[in-house]
Amino acid sequence: MLDLMGNPGLIELTRGALVESCHRGALALARADGVLCAALGDVARPIFPRSAVKPLQAIAFAASGAIERFGLGSPELAIACGSHAGTRRHAAVVEAMLSRAGLTPAALACGQHTPMDPAAARELIVTGAAASPLQHNCSGKHAGMLLGAVVGGEPIAGYWRADHPVQVRIREDLEALTGCRLGREVMGIDGCCVPTWALPLTGLATAFARLPFGAGLAGARAQACRRLVRACWEEPELVAGLGRLDTGILRGFVGEVLIKSGAEGVYCGALPARGLGFALKVDDGAKRAAEALAVALLARFYPAAKGLGPAMQLKNWRGLDVGWVRLSAELEESLARLP
Repeated sequence: MLDLMGNPGLIELTRGALVESCHRGALALARADGVLCAALGDVARPIFPRSAVKPLQAIAFAASGAIERFGLGSPELAIACGSHAGTRRHAAVVEAMLSRAGLTPAALACGQHTPMDPAAARELIVTGAAASPLQHNCSGKHAGMLLGAVVGGEPIAGYWRADHPVQVRIREDLEALTGCRLGREVMGIDGCCVPTWALPLTGLATAFARLPFGAGLAGARAQACRRLVRACWEEPELVAGLGRLDTGILRGFVGEVLIKSGAEGVYCGALPARGLGFALKVDDGAKRAAEALAVALLARFYPAAKGLGPAMQLKNWRGLDVGWVRLSAELEESLARLP
């Protein structure tokens, strides 16, 4: 059994004068040359980054020639990097991508789920309609993969399997940017069916430090990195959605902060003006703790980020103040030591 007790407590929830809950985790901050600037917890243990690596997974698509062939722009590139909320606009952008390549939503292998956007979810309930694969939060990523296969003259069927050329290219990009070898022993299947590769936080932080500049990649792939990052800043709502932390940070810090969330308490991102990338994982997968940790790190460099994070004061159902979400003393001390 994996022992995670060695990771420090990073985020605490209080009730009254006592700590009621504590979220353990790990965090890495690195430069593009792989040098660690800060580390908390076990940053060498491979973790599944889940959707946090979507901007890295989109590089092969953006470098494939699909942009030029199908006349794509920032909306399509941003949604390929995103975990969108399933609104009408989100679904329409994905459907238009597929249509330009002569494909229909039936080609998507991501499955379907209720939209994350409350209004879109209510609309399905009122109309009695079933959720569409277009509303799946990963449909933009999958559309990019499909367009990459079309441009390459490759089979559409099975594009999500690990041995398909689309997924092989993605694995190669991940290896180049993280400096890690990815074999079957670190492969899992993501919620949307494509491979998810377990990577250490050190490698992920390094990859995101490299991403805004395409460092470590050449030619079309390096250019693709720059295009994808710019698209996320130009279309932040397509990366996530209204009220979501990713969208708020991307909109509030254009050119300064790239950020992407992943399931089970993961966040990755870059601070290109400072030449840094970061990656973090909350061991118990708690979203609230992961958001608080990501905002705490960003606020060390950009204090205004603090106002975009989750509510730190806890209230009960009558609106009474009952406790706080706060940084642990160890995390506070570590952040204070950052240059």
